[in-house]
Amino acid sequence: MNDAGGVPLRVLESDRLTLVSATIDLIAADLAGRAALAAALRAEVSEQWPPELFSTTVMRVMQDQLRDAAEQGWSAWYLLCRENAAATLAGICQFKGRPDESGSVEVAYSILESYRGRGFATEAVARLVHWAFVHQNVREISAETLPYRRKSIRILENLGFQFAGTGSEQGVVRYVLRHSPGR
Repeated sequence: MNDAGGVPLRVLESDRLTLVSATIDLIAADLAGRAALAAALRAEVSEQWPPELFSTTVMRVMQDQLRDAAEQGWSAWYLLCRENAAATLAGICQFKGRPDESGSVEVAYSILESYRGRGFATEAVARLVHWAFVHQNVREISAETLPYRRKSIRILENLGFQFAGTGSEQGVVRYVLRHSPGR
């Protein structure tokens, strides 16, 4: 599968989701509107798109990040739900760049409201955790959230993330999952 610019798309599968790694052209389609994104992903895109915490500013930062081809996979992943005949865009996950010198990478996620509470965030993050830990230089995956976002914290805890104190921004908490052999 290629995007409009001919860049091969990285695609990961889980039980109910297809995760498609962002490219410059996919982000451009997203910025152009739902119809362009639907055509680029070959999926239905709800009027609810984009989910909260995923703004045009974030998309533009990702476009800049993806100018380096080595960043593909370490940026956004579009989450396509395969429960119906046609795939539908359910949310987005992202790494905030390649692993740092210590082997740490941060993951974030946002699911459309109509898809919440159905395990999609857990399924997507679990798949990306597995993908990241296949890379030998990844030693830990972190995630930051607000302390009142109990459902987000529950997702992290269910995946084995441990509370690690305050995050990089004021008012957020940080969770970490360290790589262990056999994961």
